[in-house]
Amino acid sequence: MTHQSQQEKPTTKEEEKAKQNLTLKKKGGISTLSAPKHWHNHPTLASQNNSRILNQTNDKISSVQFNPAFRSSRKENPFSCFALDASRESMPPLVVVGSANADIYVEIDRLPKEGETISAKTGQTLAGGKGANQAVCGGKLAYPTYFLGQVGDDAHGKLITEALEGGGVFLDYLSRLDDVPSGHAVVMLQAGGQNSIIIVGGANMACWPETLPEEDLEVVKYAGIVLLQREIPDSVNIQVAKVARNAHVPVILDAGGVDAPIPIELLSFVDILSPNETELARLTNMPTETFEQISQAVKKCYKMVSDSCTRVFSNS
Repeated sequence: MTHQSQQEKPTTKEEEKAKQNLTLKKKGGISTLSAPKHWHNHPTLASQNNSRILNQTNDKISSVQFNPAFRSSRKENPFSCFALDASRESMPPLVVVGSANADIYVEIDRLPKEGETISAKTGQTLAGGKGANQAVCGGKLAYPTYFLGQVGDDAHGKLITEALEGGGVFLDYLSRLDDVPSGHAVVMLQAGGQNSIIIVGGANMACWPETLPEEDLEVVKYAGIVLLQREIPDSVNIQVAKVARNAHVPVILDAGGVDAPIPIELLSFVDILSPNETELARLTNMPTETFEQISQAVKKCYKMVSDSCTRVFSNS
C-alpha cells in the first residue's frame, strides 16, 4: 500500500513540470493559462483567437498546446513564428495599427489640368486605407488579426467597419469618434495603370489620446508582429513601436502617408522599412525610374537608416 501511494503522489519535479504545462482551457467563456508572457495570457486574444486557429467546436472545455520557446527564441529570431512550417497552434496575432479610409475611386483618362473639369469613366466608394488593407489581408489569410485605429460615427465609418469585419478582422481596439468624420481619400486611376491619391485624414489624424490606453498597448505586447504606416500621427506610431520593441515584437513600417521625414526616434524602433519607388525617391532624393536606380536608392536609404532600422525593403 505504501508503495502504491508513493507512485500516485507526484514528486516535486513532477509538480513543477505540471505547473509549466502550457495548456489553455476555456471555462465559462473566460480563458486562463498558467504560463506567463505569451499571447494566450491575454483574455481577449485567447478567447477570440483560440477557436479560430483550431477550428474548434462549441465544446465547453477546449485546450491548445503551444511552443514554450516562442518568447525566448523571439529575441534571436523575431520572425520565426511566421515561418512557413510554423504550427498554427503557436501563432500569436498580427496587430495592425493605422489608418482606415473610405476610398472614392474615379477612373480617368488623364489628370485634369489646372482650372480644368473632366468627367470620370466610373466612380465608386470602397473601404480602404493602408492600415485597413493590411488588416484585411491578414484576416482573409485566416491569420488572427487585430486592427487598432479610429473611424467616425458616420456612413463611411460603417462602410469601413463592415469591410473589416467581413475580412475576418477583430475590432476590439477600433474607436468610433462622434464629432470627427472618418478618413477618406480620392483615388484617381488613369488608363495606363498609374494612380494619384489625395487623403483627408479625418479620424485617422484627430483626437488620438496623448498616451494610448493600457489595453491598447497590451495587445501590442502580445502580438507576433506589428504593422505601421504613416497615415496616423507619428507620435502614435512611436508609442506603439517602442512598446513592441521592448516586448521583442518585430515592427514593419510602410513609409507611405505623411509627406515629411520619418522621425529618427520612430526608425529606431522599426525592424523593416518598406517604401515604394516614389517614397524611396522622397527619402533619398534620388531617381527611382529604373531597377538600377532603385537599387542605388535602396543602398543609400539603407545607409541613412542602418543605425536604426534592421532592414530596408522596396516594394516597387
